[in-house]
Amino acid sequence: MTKYEVVGIGNAVVDVISLADDSFLDHMGIEKGIMQLVERDRAEVLFGAMEDRLQTPGGSVANTVAGIGSLGLPTAFIGRVHDDALGRFYANSMRDGGTAFVNDPVAGGHLPTSRSMIFVSPDGERSMNTYLGISTDLGPNDVPDEVASGAKIMFLEGYLFDKDQGKQAFLEASRLTRAAGGKAGIAISDPFCVNRHRADFLRMIANELDYVIGNEAEIRSLYETDDLEGALSKTAAMCPLVVCTRSGDGVTIIQGGTRVDVPVNKVVPVDATGAGDQFAAGFLYGVATGRDLDVCGRMGNVCAAEVISHVGPRPEVAIMNLFKAQGLV
Repeated sequence: MTKYEVVGIGNAVVDVISLADDSFLDHMGIEKGIMQLVERDRAEVLFGAMEDRLQTPGGSVANTVAGIGSLGLPTAFIGRVHDDALGRFYANSMRDGGTAFVNDPVAGGHLPTSRSMIFVSPDGERSMNTYLGISTDLGPNDVPDEVASGAKIMFLEGYLFDKDQGKQAFLEASRLTRAAGGKAGIAISDPFCVNRHRADFLRMIANELDYVIGNEAEIRSLYETDDLEGALSKTAAMCPLVVCTRSGDGVTIIQGGTRVDVPVNKVVPVDATGAGDQFAAGFLYGVATGRDLDVCGRMGNVCAAEVISHVGPRPEVAIMNLFKAQGLV
């Protein structure tokens, strides 16, 4: 029996956001515009250098699930936080936002709650420095059977592929959801992540999943090619639903023999953090509520445009009102 329309599984990361110009990035040795992993000592240095911090629950798939929850669908998130101040903040914030946080903060242990220090440049580009902490210890024991079996849609986060126990958690969640009649899919997350685990990504997409969402760099990285069309064709041949975001060039959706290309209205971002996450929120909301592919893509674009219009990875306005204004609902 369906209990949740969408369940996400991924890194539970507290996003700590601050504005910073290019000279600050250079001074601190921060590479602009990418996500890089940092060790605990480096995380503490960067955290201490931040001014006017905005603290918010983050993590790619967690952002997506929270966005869907804000649209009124029952959602849940599977992730690990430590029983510390940031962990309790994270769990409470997810629940307050309407998404069930199904794993209690973990007491004991030596790894703190994960956090990402995000520096937003005047041009809206974000430079992310992520200390993964306890979230990467997520494994199959963290996947409650009743939650995964009760999901209409399961959404997995590619970042968790870096540990074998994360891959096992994905398999457990996907198989439980699909055995109960639901659909499971993945956000590819990052081309560097694909480079580290290409064979496992392709195996899971081909054998364990019903949909895959990625941007053009991520889709190309699956096959180590610059030929996006060829990469899309190969992915569509192994997975029933493929969604590729192409920034200002729109979105390509392929399901079976049907291809839909959805244009976007280009806007100058204030902060690009969460654009892909909220696109996925709008798209999966459309899928969960039975919309056709074009409407699903347009819903995703509306959500992405809203989130890049302000600092922070989650919506600040009622997205449903935007859907109504666009004639999508």
